[in-house]
Amino acid sequence: MKNGRIAIPSNGQGGLDSTRAGHFGHCDVFTFVDVEDGQIKQVTTLQNQEHVQGGCMVPVNLLADNKVTALVVGGIGMRPLMGFRQVGIDVYHDAEREQIRPVVEDLIAGRLPEIKNDQVCGGGGGQV
Repeated sequence: MKNGRIAIPSNGQGGLDSTRAGHFGHCDVFTFVDVEDGQIKQVTTLQNQEHVQGGCMVPVNLLADNKVTALVVGGIGMRPLMGFRQVGIDVYHDAEREQIRPVVEDLIAGRLPEIKNDQVCGGGGGQV
């Protein structure tokens, strides 16, 4: 990825030195990383919004409204995955690393795969 805004669901205050949240829809904040010409230009965070069961489009719309072009998750359900695809946000899969900085570096370098339909999480009681 050479240009765009990456979103990573994050624990605590977020940022490059934070850890990734396990369930993107219930993360504390989203860390946004703006990339230009393959370089990190700016890092910001945005508080996640509460959503009720079945409201998995809340984070989809939140990220779309903030001009996100790529999302990195360890797991995601089918409904939000379809929602992200509909709004033009590419969803990448990384279940290995917890630290945000190497995940971002891997995405910029093209080492993360886009998540496939058979990799989605099951319907764990409406959790995303």
